[in-house]
Amino acid sequence: MRIDRLAAWAPLGFLLAACGAPRPSAEQLERARALTQRAIVVDGHIDVPYRLQEKWEDVGIRTEGGDFDYPRAKEGGLDAPFMSIYTPAELEEKGESYALANKLIDDVERIAREHPSKFELARTAADVRRIAGTGKIAFLLGMENGSPVQGELTNVDHFFRRGIRYITLCHGKDNHLCDSSYDQRHTHGGLSGFGKQVVERMNRLGILVDVSHLNDDSIRDVLAVSKAPVFASHSSCRKFTPEWERNVTDDQIRAIAAKGGIVMINFGSAFIREDVRKRSEVAYAHLEQWQKEKGLRGDEPQAREYARRYLASHSPGFADVRDVADHVEHVIALAGVEAVGFGSDFDGVGDSLPVRLKDVSQYPELVAELLRRGHSEADLEKIVGGNALRVLEAVERRAAELQAARN
Repeated sequence: MRIDRLAAWAPLGFLLAACGAPRPSAEQLERARALTQRAIVVDGHIDVPYRLQEKWEDVGIRTEGGDFDYPRAKEGGLDAPFMSIYTPAELEEKGESYALANKLIDDVERIAREHPSKFELARTAADVRRIAGTGKIAFLLGMENGSPVQGELTNVDHFFRRGIRYITLCHGKDNHLCDSSYDQRHTHGGLSGFGKQVVERMNRLGILVDVSHLNDDSIRDVLAVSKAPVFASHSSCRKFTPEWERNVTDDQIRAIAAKGGIVMINFGSAFIREDVRKRSEVAYAHLEQWQKEKGLRGDEPQAREYARRYLASHSPGFADVRDVADHVEHVIALAGVEAVGFGSDFDGVGDSLPVRLKDVSQYPELVAELLRRGHSEADLEKIVGGNALRVLEAVERRAAELQAARN
């Protein structure tokens, strides 16, 4: 288990506090629902492929588990989720990342193939707009962890051909491309030499460079090396979690925006509130130690059952949708409304999602909260998806320019 996949159950006090807080009016919620149905809604990070790797479900119909399926996505107005092609950090040493990444892409293609009236794969911003116009959901692909590159630049080209349009350069450990925010080894002091070549290759192909999971040194190097906009696909603001390098600093937010990119806010409660994060770390450490003593992996049934029982009585608690709105507004205050989007991490943060933001049907709750705070519908259309499409288009244009200059 990791802190950003930690299951949690909210204690009663958290729920009572949320119920007593100001909430959007019925009229604002209805306006939000209409806006998410009218505008193109893009989510920077949804972990459906790895969820289905663990337990296959037909997400073309309503599912009992998980945070995403077609009926709920349509209820929430979701048009274009980036499906996360996630490979665990430990697979790099085993040389198994490349194979798993390809298998997960196969699985996303299978979903689209089995439900051609509901889903279609998208490779460009123009594809997203066209597919959304038909009423179908456009699957974009983002690779979470650059390990599947496996030291070969030709693999970057391979995954581009397969539809990957962003790469999160690392995950929970330093890898052969860069250093991770979760790892204290600082193997490369930022990007490796090969990592810099990968960033340059991504620029030329039109693959977004994702700085989520990178440590500060690696983000610094990406901002210096990349000739195209970069973004954070599922990170929140470190102002609210000052001791946690996984979230981005104010200076990083400004620098990402200055380069034409955006920060897509992660909804996980530990990303949003410092008190929840600290309690999550305590619970995470306990479960890691217990698994080590028992010789179990976190995904084994006995470990899962122990975690469920332990967390039922040691809950880290939940953030509220209002807390997520605070992060959105913080980015706006620092860098403008064009610098922010949604990167929920649905299906990637277990049961730690905020009150009133539990699955893909509930984007209108966050939009309604932002309406309540006075944000215009025009600005909200940018936040829910317009900004992400603008960045994707800018990366596509930059790739064409770099290719033309080379010829």
